[in-house]
Amino acid sequence: MIETITLQPGMTFYACRDPRFKQGCLTFQLLRPMCREEAGLNALLPTVLLRGTRSCPDLRSITQRLDSLYGAAVSPLVRRVGDYQTTGLCCGFMDERFALPGDAVLEPMIGFLQELLLDSPLKDGAFLPEFVESEKKNLISTIESERNDKRLYAMSQLLRQMCREDSYGLSRLGEIQQVAAITPRELTEHYRRILKTSPIQIFYVGSAPAQQVARLLMPLLEQLERSVEPLPPQTALHAGAPAHTSEQMDVTQGKLCMGFVSPVTTRDPDFAAMQVFNGIFGGGMTSKLFLNVREKRSLCYFIDSSYYSAKGLVTVCAGIDFDQEQAVRQEVLAQLEACREGSITPQELAAAKEALLSALRATHDSPGAIESFYATAALSGLKMDVAAYMQAVQAVELADVVGAARNTQLHSSYFLKGESQ
Repeated sequence: MIETITLQPGMTFYACRDPRFKQGCLTFQLLRPMCREEAGLNALLPTVLLRGTRSCPDLRSITQRLDSLYGAAVSPLVRRVGDYQTTGLCCGFMDERFALPGDAVLEPMIGFLQELLLDSPLKDGAFLPEFVESEKKNLISTIESERNDKRLYAMSQLLRQMCREDSYGLSRLGEIQQVAAITPRELTEHYRRILKTSPIQIFYVGSAPAQQVARLLMPLLEQLERSVEPLPPQTALHAGAPAHTSEQMDVTQGKLCMGFVSPVTTRDPDFAAMQVFNGIFGGGMTSKLFLNVREKRSLCYFIDSSYYSAKGLVTVCAGIDFDQEQAVRQEVLAQLEACREGSITPQELAAAKEALLSALRATHDSPGAIESFYATAALSGLKMDVAAYMQAVQAVELADVVGAARNTQLHSSYFLKGESQ
């Protein structure tokens, strides 16, 4: 059961009281509209905050502080959910029930979170240049590593061209040139502005009552000067003109990515049917794409589909020999057509539903999984808790899947192939 408390205008606290775990979880996120100008700033910010505070001015002293809290951990948190990007921190810590008698964990953990957020060491009123430059290098390295993973690279290229008129085509971590140009002054001014104007989402999973955690958060929240600018609502994909492109690179295996659009998003009543359709189409080892394109016809090394529910996007990615491009395209569309015609066995329907149900059951296996599901649900507009979601999946029938398939249309594709091709 998730309890929701509005702590202040534009500041929402979600609490899941669950005594099953030895570890607790607390996240603090600033919610931003996804935009090119600040994507890199938002991605860089939490890593700079984690470099030090005035009382813990370096990584060694931060580690010692966390060790004193029974080995607690704090990590950067940057998400992209539909039209939104979030930036913040995630705290993991031992549940206070397991501490030595008289030892507190939750309150000092929140106190240290406050330090990280509000008490960074400054030089001339800005973040320390050495912190900013070091974390810029790390972020640029992370962005560059995407190009080395050809599957990720191909998918990002598909999304860029398919969503070029939508914020979903932007990189969650920003662009290298933008990150390289960030100055300590710019990052500091950006942080002060978004800390004042952004909606804030705080999520807690642990054994403490929600009201108790809310009270412990008040000293942090009272330090914030707020003038909140509401976020625009989430929207379905604003798709540009269809495009079918290819790129040559020094690769030994081709990567074919196909993008499909659907009007069904997280916020629609047919959402569960769309999820089940994706499972039947290409979402696992019992799917039509895996069993027919890979296993039966041996046209690819791997193939799967993904459904980006916040925007109504379905993507297919396959690793193939360069000369199999047209055959794979045709077979992917043939399997989509089979779904549209209702050529789906009871076993396929049952397997897809069971895979979804199994994943949903696992949501309550850890504090981090609980936080991830419900925090993302709140951002994307999903109105169902896990139990209601499972009921919706169980209620999906063949006709619902056929309707979802008929709503799904090919939009764009991208093919990464070898330089000699």
